[in-house]
Amino acid sequence: MGLVHEIDYGTKASNAAALVTLTIDGVKVSVPEGTSVMRAAMEIGTQIPKLCATDMLDSFGSCRLCLVEIEGRAGTPASCTTPVAEGMVVHTQNERLGKLRRGVMELYISDHPLDCLTCSANGNCELQDMAGAVGLREVRYGYEGENHLDSAKDVSNPYFQFDPAKCIVCSRCVRACEEVQGTFALTIAGRGFDSKVSPGMEESFFESECVSCGACVQACPTATLMETSVVEIGQPEHSVVTTCAYCGVGCSFKAEMRGEELVRMVPYKDGKANHGHSCVKGRFAWGYATHQDRITRPMIRAKISDPWREVSWDEAISHVASEFRRIQATYGKGSIGGITSSRCTNEETFLVQKLVRAAFGNNNVDTCARVCHSPTGYGLSQTFGTSAGTQDFDSVEQADVILLIGANPTDGHPVFGSRMKKRLREGAKLIVIDPRRIDLVRTPHVEAAYHLPLRPGTNVAMLTALAHVIVTENLYDEVFVRERCDLDAFTLWAEFAAAERNSPEALAATTGVDPQLVRAAARLYAKGGNAAIYYGLGVTEHSQGTTAVMALANLAMATGNIGRVGVGVNPLRGQNNVQGSCDMGSFPHEFSGYRHVSTPEVRQAFEVDWGVSLDAEPGLRIPNMLDAAVDGTFKGLYIQGEDIAQSDPDIKHVTAGLAAMECVVVQDLFLNETAQFAHVFLPGSTFLEKNGTFTNAERRIQLVRKVMTPKNGYEDWEVTQLMYLLTPRLIGSGSGSENFS
Repeated sequence: MGLVHEIDYGTKASNAAALVTLTIDGVKVSVPEGTSVMRAAMEIGTQIPKLCATDMLDSFGSCRLCLVEIEGRAGTPASCTTPVAEGMVVHTQNERLGKLRRGVMELYISDHPLDCLTCSANGNCELQDMAGAVGLREVRYGYEGENHLDSAKDVSNPYFQFDPAKCIVCSRCVRACEEVQGTFALTIAGRGFDSKVSPGMEESFFESECVSCGACVQACPTATLMETSVVEIGQPEHSVVTTCAYCGVGCSFKAEMRGEELVRMVPYKDGKANHGHSCVKGRFAWGYATHQDRITRPMIRAKISDPWREVSWDEAISHVASEFRRIQATYGKGSIGGITSSRCTNEETFLVQKLVRAAFGNNNVDTCARVCHSPTGYGLSQTFGTSAGTQDFDSVEQADVILLIGANPTDGHPVFGSRMKKRLREGAKLIVIDPRRIDLVRTPHVEAAYHLPLRPGTNVAMLTALAHVIVTENLYDEVFVRERCDLDAFTLWAEFAAAERNSPEALAATTGVDPQLVRAAARLYAKGGNAAIYYGLGVTEHSQGTTAVMALANLAMATGNIGRVGVGVNPLRGQNNVQGSCDMGSFPHEFSGYRHVSTPEVRQAFEVDWGVSLDAEPGLRIPNMLDAAVDGTFKGLYIQGEDIAQSDPDIKHVTAGLAAMECVVVQDLFLNETAQFAHVFLPGSTFLEKNGTFTNAERRIQLVRKVMTPKNGYEDWEVTQLMYLLTPRLIGSGSGSENFS
């Protein structure tokens, strides 16, 4: 097992349909029109030396190392900026080109530290590789002239360091910050020999507008920008591709390792959700996996006022089983339940809800994802027939108008936020509906066409006002509605929306937004081309969340903005596996796949598969569990990977409910707020220590791969399985323990 190497083609791929055939070093190759000569050469395995070129960025042509000869053309053009042409004959290597390249490389090396043996990039340095590729053996200019070798390091950023003495001013970091991240935190200051990479107005990285996404570090071909972890540990020797465990984007990473020590996380270019980009959390915030405060041994205590006592796994699990049996025998079958996690894998979530249904004998299982997901699930299922968003992330690249409501993607989903900003810089128009003036309202090279700062809680009124304009000004797509929608339902909706009480003017007192802004935004959304809606928890976590989701879906259908690339209604999920935890059956009224527990044929299918009889009554939601606990009828709770005492509303009610229980079992990495009320603490495992899958906001199911042995000894799913196997049956019928997988 070695490092996962990805081919760098030097320049981006062309999407043109027409093919062009040319000859490179005697070999014919056909590539899409618009492809660079450099990329065409790589398609046949010919690597032209390069330093400023990389296929994550637009062609730049500054390093002059990728020179080639083209028959019939004068000079030696840069292959990265030269497009292919029909019948072109290219020579990538001869005596003349070799001499030119060695001369260019001599100039670079004459102003570069010769500390390769002790350099943190040794063995993984493009400058080092290219010096070898061009056959450089000496530097005729010597090293005594003016240079930049005494430039001071910038170690202000906690995640990476900047050593300008090793900078070759290729501008890859500056271009990555602009083109990939869209922050524009870096620039090239000075001219000629005085040119240098500068964060902001010659500030330190920490004091600049840098957001530590790491795009500059990944783009750097030398050790100028280098992860602090690599400086301290050394270069990795093998890597495993896995999926980030932070937000709903679902970025793919190469976890680069030395043995079982994680050296760095590198965004995977073939990742379908992130395409080689990352945010600060995914790239750098993985230290919690080995943090000294992490709990790795099971602990129990009789009362929450007692100190914790470390025990073996067998004792901890046996204690849980004994306590849950006792509670059910005393208070009844429905006196215990479980909470699944949107941070855990699909497989782990599935097993927790199965433990509750098949072993506890009830449906008292819930998840935080119900609060943020159920309005989307129900709203979109009622309108579109499916419980999830309609597009993938790539679709935003074809959007002409973006309506963003109740979401802040640059903060909550930074990688997707960067893609959205890129599309906006290319000319797409933005409508922001949010009480806050989020960054996207105005940020470098991006400005919203309209910002509708509505009053909190008036989402439905605002969406109704938009619908009023679309209906009364005949901005709807009549052909689409007649061919694709329920015409009777549309007629009822249009009659309601057209009522004068729903006009922007009539609702201005409610929403607090200028009616003329509302009208202009509605016209842009309806007639601005491909219009896509993106929304977040600012829509769903309201008492009118479901109604607002349905209102958004109605706007999309009325204007024909559904069913093709660049349009749609797209929820931005919060945690990494919100979609998956719901798909797996974490709701008290639904089995996996959103199948209701009261449906006989559905229940029978699960009973046959699991070998147990199942309860037909929906179970308790989290607030109901807490209510019942305060009332004295709910006494035991298994919580995997959730911190309800920290995150749920009405903390006093949450803590009162937890304090009233007789056996609270918390399975997590750290002693969180909820663990203050726990009687048993089962140490959890991180995403780096387990195998499984996450389902991101696109509904993309991606592999999570184990890169190190769990510090606690078990993956989370194995702990849940132990609970089931050591508890053949609590209260209920059947055995079924042999089927628990």
